[in-house]
Amino acid sequence: MTLNSSASELDLDTAATATPQPQNATVETGATQTYITVHGHFYQPPRENPYLDAIERQPSAAPFHDWNERIAYECYRPNAFARIFNDSGDLVDLVNNYEFMSFNIGPTLMAWLDEHEPETYAKILEADRLSAARLNGHGNAIAQVYNHIIMPLANWRDKQTQVRWGIADFRQCFGRDPEGMLAGGNGDRHGNGAGVNRGGVTVCDPRAVSGGSMSPVSHGGSA
Repeated sequence: MTLNSSASELDLDTAATATPQPQNATVETGATQTYITVHGHFYQPPRENPYLDAIERQPSAAPFHDWNERIAYECYRPNAFARIFNDSGDLVDLVNNYEFMSFNIGPTLMAWLDEHEPETYAKILEADRLSAARLNGHGNAIAQVYNHIIMPLANWRDKQTQVRWGIADFRQCFGRDPEGMLAGGNGDRHGNGAGVNRGGVTVCDPRAVSGGSMSPVSHGGSA
């Protein structure tokens, strides 16, 4: 299941469905269990006018000033403060969804959140820290190539730059090295990993799945 916020709507694509078991079913010892991973892919391109260093009003995002503001209101903030209601409709809890799902947030979006949505930004960082504490040091956040370019169409040097900048931005935001990275534009399948073999992380793309299993594009040395 993928939460995709790079467009103007939130898309929910079912990646796998667990087979429900009858209530009284007995699970045999050694039986294979089915797991579902929910990954949130959050990204916005840089929308700033380069001459003004500011985002101009975008009428299609009305009543909000621009699409970053609109999607922050509809997606990024609600995921940081998800409301839990009881059967009577009373609000009983607030949950930080980022703490309980795998996610990546593009560097250009993280920079915007830091400046314009600092409370949401702080909850995202907190979620990674808390998930790392709960999961033996493995935080929920993974990195992303810096500009979400179409990696198979990039030359070797640009691939290297995208990976290195993505790792550097992740370190600056989350204070740790990434354990994975989402590569844009269908990953690097056609480049055979040549452009990402120094990233120091496993670079993969959810669409580059072969035979029902996720395979890393490459494992590299330190950048």
